[in-house]
Amino acid sequence: MNEALVGLLPLMIGAAAVPLYPIIVLLLLQGQGGLGRASAFVAGNVSVRLLQGLLFLFIFGVAEEAYPSTGPSLITSTLLLVIGIMLLVTGYKKWRKEEDPDAPPPGWMEGISGLSMFKAFGAGALIIVIGVKHWVFTLAAIGVIETAGLDNWSSTILYLLFILATQVLVLAPLLAFALAPGASAKPLAAIHGWLDQNNRVIMIAVSVIFGLLFFYNGVTGLMTLRAP
Repeated sequence: MNEALVGLLPLMIGAAAVPLYPIIVLLLLQGQGGLGRASAFVAGNVSVRLLQGLLFLFIFGVAEEAYPSTGPSLITSTLLLVIGIMLLVTGYKKWRKEEDPDAPPPGWMEGISGLSMFKAFGAGALIIVIGVKHWVFTLAAIGVIETAGLDNWSSTILYLLFILATQVLVLAPLLAFALAPGASAKPLAAIHGWLDQNNRVIMIAVSVIFGLLFFYNGVTGLMTLRAP
């Protein structure tokens, strides 16, 4: 289990280190009923990831039945390679100031602060559903877990830890606001401004660093499978 957790760490960090989510949560907190709306957004996000887990566990189960020795490892290495390429492309596009295909539609952010709890839940779900990279990240995480050959209980715990890790940067401001809404308002607003201002630089750094890491892991994993 420890080895699988180590293998999951880069995926956890890479999936969590997206400034867009904290920016949205911090924006939702700055209004009437902000805590409820921000919590609903996170709940929508988590709900989709749980459904992804059920779907992808079925996919890996089929692959393991068809190719018991190499199926899960082949899928995992391929997905890591795909993630690496996608992140490197994202970093390049951000550097060129091109649009990210996984980013929300133009004008979408302007309406975030006025969302109801129900719509905030839908927005949290939608942002995962339409983000190709998020699907691949989740599938790769499940691949790492399945390749470890753990029992169902341990696999479930690891996947829940993966989901929790993807939410760390949004759960922190939620907890701070819930415990001390008055005292945390100004610091959270300052963090929101910093993230918004440095979003592009952060995304370039994260995309290049993790893109190279996942590309390397994917290539070496495929080469190991092909080795006699």
